[in-house]
Amino acid sequence: MDPRGRDRAVYVISVAAELAGVHPQTLRVYERKGLVDPARTGGGSRRYSDADIELLQRIQELTNDGLNLAGVKKVLALEGRIASLEQQLVELRSSIADHDRHPVRVNQSIMVYDERDAGSRRRR
Repeated sequence: MDPRGRDRAVYVISVAAELAGVHPQTLRVYERKGLVDPARTGGGSRRYSDADIELLQRIQELTNDGLNLAGVKKVLALEGRIASLEQQLVELRSSIADHDRHPVRVNQSIMVYDERDAGSRRRR
């Protein structure tokens, strides 16, 4: 599925809750705790995307494993940081590969100096 479709907010809270396997009130709690930030309609109704549903399912996994919501928030932040670092690594590897395919020519300069200078340095 294309990324824009995954982020398209289409599900009302009752449908999102059912898809995530939780009560709608639980989604409101998650929002208050800063775990999820659903889109809003002009009238203020919450709308959830497929990406939000995946996040809600991940939250459920973590809470089912015994984490409290503060722990879940930290785990999600760390997972986000890992994803960001992995993306940076991919970009750096690509950059290195590009460099290996198209090396930059480096101008080499040769320092010429008087033998007397070299000799005087040895005597010091």
